[in-house]
Amino acid sequence: MKKIYHLSTCNTCQRIIKEINPSDDVILQDIKTEAITEEQLEEMKAMVGTYEALFSKRAQLYRQRGLNEQNLSEDDYKRLILEHYTFLKRPVMIVNDEILVGNSKKVVAAATEAFSK
Repeated sequence: MKKIYHLSTCNTCQRIIKEINPSDDVILQDIKTEAITEEQLEEMKAMVGTYEALFSKRAQLYRQRGLNEQNLSEDDYKRLILEHYTFLKRPVMIVNDEILVGNSKKVVAAATEAFSK
């Protein structure tokens, strides 16, 4: 399976997708219009190890809600990601059994290589 969880209104996500240039067999899921399911989140967590690794601490709501001043548990991260799409670190790219999370240069380079195979 090849899939990219992204936000269509995010310029960074759009730039990365353009850079990766995914083939037609790659599923693009806009998490704003098609929310991630608990099952999808569980699958991502199983691949990456923790919900925290999938959680975006850059989200505006993170500071607005004062979450940066709390000790969040794995259950909190899971609940928050399912509650609002902005808490998912983007993009999340899955290529078969490999998961790449975020938009660092290293992740984008690895994703570009993985999707080109």
